[in-house]
Amino acid sequence: MKKLLLLGGLRYLIPVIKTAQELGHFVITCDYLPDNIAHKYSDEYHNVDITDKEAILKLAKKLNIDGIMSFAVDPGVLTASYVAEKLGLPGCPHNSVVILQNKALFRAFLTEHGFNAPKAKGFKSIAEALKEIDNFQFPVIVKPVDSAGSKGVTKLTDFAELPQAVAAALKNSLVKEFIIEEFITQLGFSSDTDCFSIDNDLQFISYSKQYFDTKAANPYTPAAYSWPATIEAEHQKHLSAELKRLVKLLNLGTSIYNIEVRVGTDNKPYIMEVSPRGGGNRLSEMLKYATGTDLIESAVKAALGEEINKLSTPIYNGHWAEIILHTNKSGYFKGLEIESKIKKENLIEMDLWVKPGDQVKSFNAANDAIGTLVLRFETQEQLNEMMLIIKNWVKVLVD
Repeated sequence: MKKLLLLGGLRYLIPVIKTAQELGHFVITCDYLPDNIAHKYSDEYHNVDITDKEAILKLAKKLNIDGIMSFAVDPGVLTASYVAEKLGLPGCPHNSVVILQNKALFRAFLTEHGFNAPKAKGFKSIAEALKEIDNFQFPVIVKPVDSAGSKGVTKLTDFAELPQAVAAALKNSLVKEFIIEEFITQLGFSSDTDCFSIDNDLQFISYSKQYFDTKAANPYTPAAYSWPATIEAEHQKHLSAELKRLVKLLNLGTSIYNIEVRVGTDNKPYIMEVSPRGGGNRLSEMLKYATGTDLIESAVKAALGEEINKLSTPIYNGHWAEIILHTNKSGYFKGLEIESKIKKENLIEMDLWVKPGDQVKSFNAANDAIGTLVLRFETQEQLNEMMLIIKNWVKVLVD
């Protein structure tokens, strides 16, 4: 039996905990929120701030762990790589993770090595940004250099809005830095999904179709996903080659990744984000449904230095969709209505995280979600049709 330390306590860790336990391992969770749901499933819990690298290192030494992960928990990714490197445990090189986890450093790295990348620069203050804002073409995106879940993200069309956007970004940044980057208007749908490399070879590369709710409080928070993607095969081939090149350049070794890509209206494919962790929103779970490949099991084995069977390009068993249940107005949850035909023919799983009477918030970030639906369709046409009218067949009732 090996000891696996998981940073965080979000519900997305529950399948990771269960998988590790099924493999015969002892799972420890930690963060400063003892009431987080995942702690109910782990074998042991410690109240330690996951962004405090030295405190987590001290805990890891004390517990004599065999592996550490920050699955779907972005604030812990740097800490996990730092501790793993200090203790000689499996993991990506810490210096490489620093680049991936800082949006300004990542954009600079992409540009330096000839990847397609939007013009971007990191700043620490509004004064710094104002000096250079004229060098950018609007629209631009202002966001924290180090946050996930669409927190603190603002799209600007006028520099007069910059102070408010910078304030929102800094509020959501641990390191109190933000990035301004020129907005890439996407051609079709962007992709946000999980991938996996073994020994610097990105073997499992998936692409999704990512949907947004334009009427949400934050229209940049993902509201649904579907697989397979509709990005053209030529663009997927280019992106796969570039992602493979990126993994080798950064010497990332064996790891799971949450990767976001898009194709711009300039017909260029762009790597937007690469984080050495599983994605939130149950993306790896969805890929297991859609392809049969268990990336969570591979991620657990990678963290513990165990052998992983060779992975391959995913083959999709049908057409799959995940709906991120949410409301566009704050209030009290009343119920969920799903069209009976969809419920009978397409609904595979409903995971509802609230009960009638619970307080719910308008959809401003990923942590405002109230559950997920997993659906399977026989054809791409049927999936496309239903995803265009989601709110016609699933309704979140709020008082």
